[in-house]
Amino acid sequence: MKNFIGTFVFMTTLLALIVLVIDLSQKVGKIQDNGSTIGAALIDYYPFFVLWIVNTFLPIGVFIAAIYFTSRLTNNTEVVAMTSGGMSFFRLTRPYLIVAFGIGALSFAVNHFLLPKANVYKNDYYYTYLQPTSKEQDYYKGRPISAQISPDEYIFLHNYNRRTLNGSGFIYQKFDGNELVYSLRANDLIWNQKDSIYALNHFYERHVRADGTDSLTSGNRTERKFSVTPDELLPEGYVAETMNSIELRKFIEREKFKGSASISVYLNELYQRSSLPFSSIILTLLALSLSSQKRRGGIGLNLAIGITMAFIYIFGNEASKVLSNVGNLTPLLAVWLSNIVFGFITIILYFRRAFQ
Repeated sequence: MKNFIGTFVFMTTLLALIVLVIDLSQKVGKIQDNGSTIGAALIDYYPFFVLWIVNTFLPIGVFIAAIYFTSRLTNNTEVVAMTSGGMSFFRLTRPYLIVAFGIGALSFAVNHFLLPKANVYKNDYYYTYLQPTSKEQDYYKGRPISAQISPDEYIFLHNYNRRTLNGSGFIYQKFDGNELVYSLRANDLIWNQKDSIYALNHFYERHVRADGTDSLTSGNRTERKFSVTPDELLPEGYVAETMNSIELRKFIEREKFKGSASISVYLNELYQRSSLPFSSIILTLLALSLSSQKRRGGIGLNLAIGITMAFIYIFGNEASKVLSNVGNLTPLLAVWLSNIVFGFITIILYFRRAFQ
């Protein structure tokens, strides 16, 4: 257990430092050109970025660490000595599982609750100072909004701009069954983030009475509150990263109700928060099965096999999520597919090694 944890922490820290240095060297110019400083980036962005990158590649770190230190034990004939002395392979597995479950449990808590909070700060800095110009223009360009915000309420906007927080062609409608009972139109609106209020200019209000007659009013300006914000009406895929799992489940239900086209993206994010921690256990057992048997190539061959399989795991995981986003796979299957495939491989290799 000491070997496992020590090797894992060392390799994870080394990976995080390498990624940080490479990423910072590529972004120095953009950071300074956009009005920030290296010091501000190291405080406001990179701690949260490192937490994200470590958690993302956590299963791979566990896998390579387990292969490395187990290969050292095998090359020193310590595994042979233990099994020859009467220790079963299942008993040898116990400390591996204890550590893998511990790392998985920690990752589970981080994924579901801590990382979303960190992503708020990471994304805030990124979209302020580091976003590519092409994506920034796409993010801030005006877009139409058409959304159902409750069983009987609808909001429409001809155009909404995230940068200026204003829009044009606003319509709000409320129904009683199939009958329109209230509508509110405005030529333009301004979103007040501080007070969470929509300021509507040149508005027209219509109440439909039970007897079928109308009550019409108009004015130059009015302020209204609705149950949703413009960002909730027009969410980006990354918004799921910034919600803890309780908030994300509620958000997904709202998006399903609205008929959002990005449901698969949000479900991928939700399901991955559980699949990644579980993969630590699968890959630990796979690493033990591969590296507890002496090979001619020694540690080098085991590491080569491990790194190759790690890349296959990453590629398979990302490819299945892409297929899910375009509708060819259900999100639940897409996120767990790599674990299912590697799980079967692990079971076969583990029991073949255990009964040798």
